[in-house]
Amino acid sequence: MSNLDAVLLARIQFGFTISFHIVFPAITIGLASFLAVLEALWLRTRRQVYLDLYHFWLKVFAVAFGMGVVSGLVMAYQFGTHWSEFSRFAGSVTGPLLTYEVLTAFFLEAGFLGVMLFGLNRVGPGLHFVSTIAVAVGTLISATWILASNSWMQTPQGFEIIDGRVVPVDWLQVIFNPSFPYRLAHMVTAAFLATALIVGATGAYHLLKGRSDEGVTTSLSMAMWLVLVAAPVQALIGDAHGLNTLEHQPAKLAAIEGHWERVPGEPVPLILFGLPDMAAETTRYSVEIPYLGSLLLTHSMDGQIPALKDFAREDRPNSTIVFWTFRAMVGLGVLMILLGFAAGAARLRGRLFESRPVLRFALLMGPAGLVAILVGWYTTEIGRQPWVVYGLMRTVDAASHHSTVHLASTLAIFVVVYFFVFGAGTLYMLRLLRKGPHFHEGDGIDPGGPGAPRTPARPLSMPNEKDLPVGEEDEHGH
Repeated sequence: MSNLDAVLLARIQFGFTISFHIVFPAITIGLASFLAVLEALWLRTRRQVYLDLYHFWLKVFAVAFGMGVVSGLVMAYQFGTHWSEFSRFAGSVTGPLLTYEVLTAFFLEAGFLGVMLFGLNRVGPGLHFVSTIAVAVGTLISATWILASNSWMQTPQGFEIIDGRVVPVDWLQVIFNPSFPYRLAHMVTAAFLATALIVGATGAYHLLKGRSDEGVTTSLSMAMWLVLVAAPVQALIGDAHGLNTLEHQPAKLAAIEGHWERVPGEPVPLILFGLPDMAAETTRYSVEIPYLGSLLLTHSMDGQIPALKDFAREDRPNSTIVFWTFRAMVGLGVLMILLGFAAGAARLRGRLFESRPVLRFALLMGPAGLVAILVGWYTTEIGRQPWVVYGLMRTVDAASHHSTVHLASTLAIFVVVYFFVFGAGTLYMLRLLRKGPHFHEGDGIDPGGPGAPRTPARPLSMPNEKDLPVGEEDEHGH
């Protein structure tokens, strides 16, 4: 087989591993902030429901965090094993950015994660809240560095090329490259939405099963408020991101739109559906809305956008794929907006927790946020092709020199191991969600003192029942 086949297998393998990885950090970004809000509400009101919800979602967060760390390590190794030429060319930029993530975000999260998970009855509410805030901030800092690195690959600046390698000359320009603010805002908002939809779907599931305690209704209510606010905001961020893409990655935008030819003076229609044919250079069976393409993409009725035929064949992204992944993302976004407004209307009628159509809608939308993140990521990464660093280095020149047999065999191993390991973790998370939170009476905090849970135990001593954090069960289910 040719080198192109090997590069394709390397791309598939990296795409497969990142598809698993990106889901878990998205959950932890959203859940960490949600946990901080829950604990803040509990500290302010002392309502037990917020503390019980905190304990419940903390378990889900811990599982997602662990799987996110494990899957992220595999991706880091692939930069050296499968993309060594890219690391040689651009490692002076991407290497430090990933190092900054470890030195700031990961150390911050690791330093406070243990206190967050196990310290509520031992360090006191105030310090524990600081730990929760630190972990939440750490997840956002991590997203910042990762998005800075990836955005630089999309819109590189602040560098010189010396002896065939990238040399950073202005780190502020490297970090705050043209697409970075839009992509960071888009990703973080997507993580919040994905988490809100999971929380909302969990509440809707239990309500549909006849469970209507305060914790269930509180979960659904908080989630639907966030969807109502964040989904329209995400649409606005997406519009701004699209304008940025039009300016800095016009070939990607042309592929997303399935737009092949530019006719001077004529407005651009919006192609709702169709089948882009890369060989025939046309979008077959297209369903178009006149003028709407110009209006959405240039904010004018007769604005022009680049067409795929403006670029050489070898410089065109695969429109057949990104055309549909983009529409899947937008379609899910529209459904999120509809869910937010439907829940808001039911709330105004006082029937948010009784409206079965709204509850079923919320339940069905549970995975929609994560699916939208995946198809949005495919749009971004496949739309950058054939470049690994846009305009500077082609993907075919970035890959390591491995045989197709080696790449095919390792890909098969990855598929088996990932579905076994992360499939088991995902099933465990779903089991937690199906079980739902357990609620207690009282404020859940021991005052401390001799023999109390806040008194440090003897080294290596086994915890007894009174040492267990509020909301936890011992090994016998008590």
